[in-house]
Amino acid sequence: MEKETQLSPDQLYRHCNTELLPFKTTETLEPYAGFFGQERAVEAMEFGIGMKRPGYNMFVMGNPHTGRFSFAIESIRSKAKKELKKTSDWCYLNNLEETRSPIVIQLPSGKGWVFKRDIKHLIEGILTELPAAFESPAYQRKKSKVERDFNRLYDQAIEKVDSLAREHSIAVYRDAGSIGFTPVAEGQGMDEAAFSQLPEEIRDEFTRNIAKLEEYLNEELASMPKWRREAGDKMKVLDRETARNAVAPLIQPLREKYHNFSGVPDYLGQLESNLVKNALDIIEDDKPNEARTDLARRQYMENTFGVNMLVDNQKTKGAPVVFETHPTYDNLFGRIEYNSEMGALSTNFQLIRSGALHRANGGYLVLESEKLLEQPFVYGALKRALKSHEIRIENPMSEMTGMGTITLAPQSIPLNVKVVLIGTRETYYLLQELDHDFEKMFRVVVDFDEDVKREPATIRSYARLMKTLADEEGLAPLNRQAVARLVEHSSRLTEDQELLSAHVGELVDLLCEADYKRIRNRDEIINDQHVEMALQAKERRTSRISSKILDSILNETVLIDTDGEASGRTNGLTVLGVGDVSFGFPARITVTVHPGNRGIVDIEREVTLGQPIHSKGVLILSGYLGHKYAKDFPLTLSASIALEQSYGYVDGDSASMAEVCTLISALTDIPIKQQYAITGSINQYGEVQAIGGVNEKIEGFFNLCQTRGLTGTQGVIIPKANIRNLMLKREVVDAVAEGQFSIYAVATVDQCLELLMGRKAGQLKEDGTFTQRSVNAAVVKRLREIAKAKA
Repeated sequence: MEKETQLSPDQLYRHCNTELLPFKTTETLEPYAGFFGQERAVEAMEFGIGMKRPGYNMFVMGNPHTGRFSFAIESIRSKAKKELKKTSDWCYLNNLEETRSPIVIQLPSGKGWVFKRDIKHLIEGILTELPAAFESPAYQRKKSKVERDFNRLYDQAIEKVDSLAREHSIAVYRDAGSIGFTPVAEGQGMDEAAFSQLPEEIRDEFTRNIAKLEEYLNEELASMPKWRREAGDKMKVLDRETARNAVAPLIQPLREKYHNFSGVPDYLGQLESNLVKNALDIIEDDKPNEARTDLARRQYMENTFGVNMLVDNQKTKGAPVVFETHPTYDNLFGRIEYNSEMGALSTNFQLIRSGALHRANGGYLVLESEKLLEQPFVYGALKRALKSHEIRIENPMSEMTGMGTITLAPQSIPLNVKVVLIGTRETYYLLQELDHDFEKMFRVVVDFDEDVKREPATIRSYARLMKTLADEEGLAPLNRQAVARLVEHSSRLTEDQELLSAHVGELVDLLCEADYKRIRNRDEIINDQHVEMALQAKERRTSRISSKILDSILNETVLIDTDGEASGRTNGLTVLGVGDVSFGFPARITVTVHPGNRGIVDIEREVTLGQPIHSKGVLILSGYLGHKYAKDFPLTLSASIALEQSYGYVDGDSASMAEVCTLISALTDIPIKQQYAITGSINQYGEVQAIGGVNEKIEGFFNLCQTRGLTGTQGVIIPKANIRNLMLKREVVDAVAEGQFSIYAVATVDQCLELLMGRKAGQLKEDGTFTQRSVNAAVVKRLREIAKAKA
């Protein structure tokens, strides 16, 4: 059986034939255009970009380091540059009729800054022409006429009163805007002393006459409010005519220039009406410092009539492509900023700021899905924007708190954007499961392959890809031996001799480290030795934990045997992943059996360390035992299975083959050779199934055996289905070639038992019994004894 299942060195590692690489160095190769091994993704991306209907947003999914991000950005940018549709500039303007609701203006690309410049020139012209108009002689004459007309009516009324007063020897005098009366004697007004010396009858007569004059004065001046109102109305008309005559010639060219742009003529009409109405407020100069007054006046005009350039696409060629690295609510949807004045917050339309959605409007917005989902309120708001096809600038916290600062409610902006989310498969399937709207909004899936078939054509393409990456990173060329070594390492990354890894990011890192080794060795070309040194250096940098585990086995803190025999005990193989590093190491599996009806007890599950898949593998053992050995009697036993000295969570079913072999050894008391380590999963029919991490598991046990000293009898038993996954390190392959270490591939539990126990497993005869003195016959015998004892 050993010869039948033992693997040859050629089966442990698939070399890359350098004859498939017809070049000396990659310097002579053509650069690789496109994305390696991603034909499906390229096709999906082209469809997603080309489909312009709503809801055909894209989700680019795959693992990091596959080039998914650069692929998405480069694909979108190359297509966006060729799009003929014109982008738009977006501006916010003050709503002069309702300042809390700024209005939005859409202009063709490049017209926004022109419009802003024109409005700025208009403001400058108004600040010059408006004061000049009110200081002109024509205005002053008309203003003086209105004042004279009012004063004439007033003077005429006073003259009537004065004429009547003289008839009664009473004088009319004006004092600080008020009118008074005083008796006159000998042409002079009388003071109080002289008036008091007059006879009482004369004084009474003067008093009666003055009272009559005051009454007459009131009658004459009763129309004075009307005169003042009429004068005020005339001044308003004069002021507005003056302002209109000053402003209209400045605004008229803009009316003609922007008459075809929606919203602009209406705004210019609002602007003219507001300027005419508030002209005096604008030109009033009530501050002594002329320079400060000009600055304040200019600031007021800018904050009232200026243009807030929200999005400027004058330099954008084709459709805009925006990648938002930090998709917070404000960064995506924009925000309204505030000024603090005397402890109070204030804002205006000039403090409205754009978000990534505004800048990507009419084009493409690229987001990382995991970062998007980390931000509160953002995903829901993005869905609302895509559904309603508009962008609203809101404060999401005000909905949660029920309180908010008095703020603006800007007019919403029509939204036409294609959103591209980049994320992992886990995120995609999670959104698909939890959000019923997700499938309708992200109809295009761009799925990145993790690997590519290892064929001569793809190997040559792989070499061109390495040439391109080396050129982009400024690295030295590679010879074909280096390329061949990288191809082999790529197959190891995929754990498949027939595949190459599509993880471009890891390849770039390895190339850079190999070039570093080249520089240290003062070589001109990167060769296979530099690649090997880079791989070994990375392994040394990340080997602290694996070295600690190996030391604990060597000093017998962790008990693992690599020779001798023992019943109910065997060496399983596990893989530990820490960050981006994974390594294998052996773990002792023990089983005890005694009469009872508890069945097979998984100690790991009982203490909640065994995860579901591991527990499933243990439960399968009962199905296998019953099907194989207890067809005509009840399966009754109590057995306990433990992964010794395991103090963390255990998952996976790759230990089930080792566990069933150990259980059979404990049942039959047939010892197991401890020089072997086992990995593999089984089904209820005893067929051995493939497992993951086979290379790391073999190398973990090999390192222990090599450190203790290779005896030539040690080895690892793996599933036959895992042969294609073998890409072992050179030292393991060399040891196998020299007969110092062995690797066996089995397809059934019986084959594994024969290797472990050194005796025939036994064949099932026609009478339903197994071959005498075989392992299987001993199992049936022991199970019958336990069943009878229980009965």
